[in-house]
Amino acid sequence: MRSNVKRKPAALLACLLVLSLMAGCGGSSSESRSNTSENRSSVVIAMDPNSEPEAGFDPAFGWGAGEHVHEPLIQSTLTVTNTNLTIDYDLATDYSVSEDGLLWTVHIRDDVKFTDGEPLTARDVAFTYNTVKEASSVNDFTMLDHAEALDDTTVVFHMTRPFSIWPYTMAVVGIVPEHAYDSASYGSNPIGSGRYILKQWDKGQQVILDANPDYYGEQPNMQRVTIVFMEEDAAFLAAQAGEVDLAYTSATYSDQTVEGYSLAAYESVDNRGFNLPAVPEQTTESGETIGNDFTADVQVRRAINIGVDREEMIDHVLNGYGSPAYSVCDQMPWYNSASEVTYDPEKAKSLLDEAGWKTGEDGIREKDGVKAELNLLYATGDSVRQALAADFSEQLKELGISCTLEGVGWDTAYDRAQSDPLIWGWGAHTPMELYNIYHTIGDTGLAQYSPYSNSTVDAYMDQALASSDLEVSYDLWQKAQWDGTTGVTQDGDIPWVWLVNIDHLYWVADGLQVAEQKIHPHGHGWSIVNNVDQWSWS
Repeated sequence: MRSNVKRKPAALLACLLVLSLMAGCGGSSSESRSNTSENRSSVVIAMDPNSEPEAGFDPAFGWGAGEHVHEPLIQSTLTVTNTNLTIDYDLATDYSVSEDGLLWTVHIRDDVKFTDGEPLTARDVAFTYNTVKEASSVNDFTMLDHAEALDDTTVVFHMTRPFSIWPYTMAVVGIVPEHAYDSASYGSNPIGSGRYILKQWDKGQQVILDANPDYYGEQPNMQRVTIVFMEEDAAFLAAQAGEVDLAYTSATYSDQTVEGYSLAAYESVDNRGFNLPAVPEQTTESGETIGNDFTADVQVRRAINIGVDREEMIDHVLNGYGSPAYSVCDQMPWYNSASEVTYDPEKAKSLLDEAGWKTGEDGIREKDGVKAELNLLYATGDSVRQALAADFSEQLKELGISCTLEGVGWDTAYDRAQSDPLIWGWGAHTPMELYNIYHTIGDTGLAQYSPYSNSTVDAYMDQALASSDLEVSYDLWQKAQWDGTTGVTQDGDIPWVWLVNIDHLYWVADGLQVAEQKIHPHGHGWSIVNNVDQWSWS
């Protein structure tokens, strides 16, 4: 492994450049840091370069949201999520929703100031939400008509449609100051009211956060947080050199040891799975090919779901660092345990036999002149997805299904997935993930990412969004997965087969106490520092 690392001079050069910057601003090894009181209240963290926010630290352009959902740290939010993914308060002191679900009234604290000394009021909240509605290309705000401040501590959200999971949106939108907001410059010079202040940003290299001395909550244990952006091999080198306190890594490095560090694995709902086009192949009026004659057979989809050994994938592809995935929302409050299945290759073969997919002389099944063949797509450059796709292919071969593998770019992957299975990565701290994957889109008659539609499933999700009670909506999301008669699970339509949830791995310096983590969403990035203020050194 180390010889492979040494053959990457560009990564090593980047590592040395960032480490020299760290040294210039007071960075040092974890051993020397632990010897001073100043360094016992600071931490240096290595993250993937993709975690650096291209548009800066502006919530209107994705900071805190999108694929790497996290608490924005620099800004406060109205709500937060607990470790069990239920809702708690940050700026909000309480909220209520009208019976028709179209008005959300939120009361906020009256003791919060921005870092420029100006008070944070409901007018700033309304301004923020009206701004992100107009500007955000990351989050969907079509459910919001407008926000209105009734007084300094009361904001009302006027909705275009009922949206019961609005509290989850309120947990990721950082509040910006109306008096000091400029869309052209705010991302580089953010003023907020959160736990930290942006001290320094060396683009492409590092971010330094200092504790906000005027924060209205408990003062952070970690007074300085330095985030360095490194490729995975460079992060490994930085850990070996003792220049970072926590560094992201992957299963590729999990058989290594680093002196002075332990390997920590955090559970995630960062899942990988294949869409299985649920309609026969056809050509749309616009000339697009959708559907797949093989996976259009529900018995085929059910056979695939129980014919894949997820534990084997975890052991051989993820080196043991993962968990079986049975849905897009395992362990979430809205998860339906009816999604879980037992690996049963003999039953899978029986289902295929019963459906008329008979094994030919070449060992490949066939029915009515259609071969049991799949072209499995994976994102080019993603070695983990490629390896999972290859493992999946080998397992399907044992069932009499022939597979080819093809790497594709994301510029064509979405269209190609309308007819060929693609290995995706999903997982979010909101049940909207279910809606985005399974709900029929507009008048298309099909879901967005793979051809599928079930009006009963749609109705449950629509009712869930229209509910005036968040807790009640959880039950409806669960029924959308399986209500005892229909749904998207094994006994239902099973239009996706979920494989694994990938553990998020980190090298952690001895003595660093990382606070209890929420289950991480998709995206190996800022989620780890959601509660960095609570970390400590022992």
